[in-house]
Amino acid sequence: MWFAEYLFLERSWAKDEKTLKSGLQRLKDFPRSFWLALFVEGTRFTPAKLLAAQEYAVSQGLTAPRNVLIPRTKGFVSAVSIMRDFVPAIYDTTVIIPEDSPKPTILRILQGQSSVVHVRIKRHSMGDMPNSDEDVSKWCKDIFVAKDALLDKHIATGTFDEEIIPIGRPVKSLMVVLSWSCFLLYGAHRFLQWTQLLSTWKGVILFASGLAMVTAVMHVFIMFSQAERSSSAKAARDRVKKD
Repeated sequence: MWFAEYLFLERSWAKDEKTLKSGLQRLKDFPRSFWLALFVEGTRFTPAKLLAAQEYAVSQGLTAPRNVLIPRTKGFVSAVSIMRDFVPAIYDTTVIIPEDSPKPTILRILQGQSSVVHVRIKRHSMGDMPNSDEDVSKWCKDIFVAKDALLDKHIATGTFDEEIIPIGRPVKSLMVVLSWSCFLLYGAHRFLQWTQLLSTWKGVILFASGLAMVTAVMHVFIMFSQAERSSSAKAARDRVKKD
């Protein structure tokens, strides 16, 4: 775990097992309440990855998914095994973007454009979880089968058929963003005053070049953040083409 308390994995269980277990065990003595997010599918959803998952499901005699990928349960099983004594519950979260709403992207966020996202959360007590690793793995796979059917219903009706609770825009998050924005703007203003960077044409050109470089780098990051441009998505497409 580094500054943001993330576990950095290499998508190889032989390498990641020790990292995952040691990181999760450290949470037992964590001084504050915490949330641990597990993306059990292990990768972003794309049409190519869905096709690969469907072909794998058919080959293994599993239920072919329509809206989700097949969960990779080793990490989830380890998490339940290690944390069942000090984590009270698991929250099954299902996220979908309505068809009439644009997808949230980094570019839209930077442009200040909003999107509608529907989130369904169901609480499962850790005490109700199966005891054996095999049963925990099956429980997780069954959850995704049910999640797939739930998404089918949402696609057909536009709702989860449950009470919708708008969360609005949290004031605390707004205050954090405004505080950091003011701090950074003040720092930039003082830096420009101290360096007198904009007092000469050479400084103006240098400053403009720096902004252009930052913009170009951000554009590259935005492109790489798109699911269809990721290396794993390309690998899935290539695998499907070869088959």
